[in-house]
Amino acid sequence: MSLDLYTPEISALALGNPYPERLADGAASAERRSPICGSRVTVDLALGEDGRVEQVGTLVRACLLGQASSTLMAQHVVGRTPAELARARDELTDWLAGTGPIPDWPGIDIFTPGLKLTARHPSIRLAFEAAAEAAAAAATSAKDAD
Repeated sequence: MSLDLYTPEISALALGNPYPERLADGAASAERRSPICGSRVTVDLALGEDGRVEQVGTLVRACLLGQASSTLMAQHVVGRTPAELARARDELTDWLAGTGPIPDWPGIDIFTPGLKLTARHPSIRLAFEAAAEAAAAAATSAKDAD
């Protein structure tokens, strides 16, 4: 059953992270780790003056699902606000738990085969959790600097 989740599309997505290096001078960083498989994702973000993500960097030491999810997050994170990232994280969590509709994030439906595989949910959530946490911290830093 879990083999249905490891599709050629997920494998291809895992290899396409547009920001595979950490930022040297990001405003904030967050690391999330899956207790089940040990996957780790670190997200560095810098916000622009408009409060939207302007730069992103990642360090992904994760299983195939964590890599694919990190790529999907990274492909669409630039230009998002901290509130949008928090909403995406929460919607993803609810969707995976079966308590909410599919999140409004391009391409997220690629993980539909994993809905019933609850042991894989933490890996899918890692990048979105780290991005939301880093964005919130960057926004707080920006407010404190004012």
